[in-house]
Amino acid sequence: MSESEVIKVGSRKSKLAMIQTNFVINRLKELHPHLNFEIESMDTIGDKELHKSLPKIGEKSLFTAELEIALKEKRVDFAVHSLKDLPTTLPEGLVLGAVCRREDARDVVLLNGKYEGKKLKELPERSVIGTSSLRRTAQLRRNYPQFTVENIRGNLETRFRKLTSEENSYAAIILASAGVKRMGWLDRIGQVLDGEEMLFAVGQGALGVECRENDPKTLSLLESLHDFETVCCVIAERSFLRKLEGGCSAPVGVYSKFINNTIQFVGAVWSLNGKKELKLEEKLNLNEACPDSDETEEPKSKLMHLEKKNFVGIAAGSFSLSKLAAVENFGEEVANTLIKRGASEIMSEAKDEIKRSIAVGNSGEKVVNNLIKHGASINVITAKDETKLSTTSL
Repeated sequence: MSESEVIKVGSRKSKLAMIQTNFVINRLKELHPHLNFEIESMDTIGDKELHKSLPKIGEKSLFTAELEIALKEKRVDFAVHSLKDLPTTLPEGLVLGAVCRREDARDVVLLNGKYEGKKLKELPERSVIGTSSLRRTAQLRRNYPQFTVENIRGNLETRFRKLTSEENSYAAIILASAGVKRMGWLDRIGQVLDGEEMLFAVGQGALGVECRENDPKTLSLLESLHDFETVCCVIAERSFLRKLEGGCSAPVGVYSKFINNTIQFVGAVWSLNGKKELKLEEKLNLNEACPDSDETEEPKSKLMHLEKKNFVGIAAGSFSLSKLAAVENFGEEVANTLIKRGASEIMSEAKDEIKRSIAVGNSGEKVVNNLIKHGASINVITAKDETKLSTTSL
């Protein structure tokens, strides 16, 4: 890329998204100081629809669709995402050119000031815990049935304001550690939840940089940010989720770690109320799975059987195709084992419950619209995150 060329970068407008985008740009500037970058920021559906829980919005790619449209229309050269927001199947023609080295993937507890110094399990019975995630909700309901779990939406600043506001009753909220740390809020963390207490979301803690699949210049540029260990872990996670046919909001959790060329992996599925759980722990030793390959790409003569160059939407770059294929198959195999044990039925029940909830909400909207049509006066009262409606008599 020439010095005069300006590389346009897509980002959501939130403070955290801009921090993450600037992190990627600064990394690239360190490696390529002659390059110039310009950020094109935009709001997504998920940023605009704050009065509904994520599953009730009923859309895929809630935090990525607008950025992907900008990529396809060539208004931006690449876009920076929280990897956990990206579906396992990307739009045709797009690919993740880089997955940056993962930050802490765990969840953390932020406490209301009056409970400072306490652990989650030490909070009073019937304490209200806020989260926007079905995965966290299911685990909280399973592990802490004494608490009330309520939906909380908005960017991180908004959620923190809700936690500390006297108008709300949250005793604590659960957030991703990586986002909290990127915001510089280390002093606000009351507790880090380890993998035994809270499995994390697929891709959590990692940044994905998406670009056009037919843009070799950008792919070559982004490859310098591609982290092998992180790529292996998130390919396993994303293939696990894809096989289960779960979206970003599904009650599915994972834990993965890369140690001594071995992936330690835990995958789980829950019912929405947390009462049903299927969990499996497995390991994949890449030295044993691919004894003749190293971390980088093998000679083409060895790879005639491997035609694809990306895995669950992630570009291989110069990494070993046989290793990435083994990791992708590994994630699918873990999912297949859980499917044989009944995971599909649990997820189907969860999806049906979400659909019923959406249908009830839509019915309520129809009633309200009919009342307005006949002259009713509607007062909108916002309490926490759910919009409530009251009407005066006709």
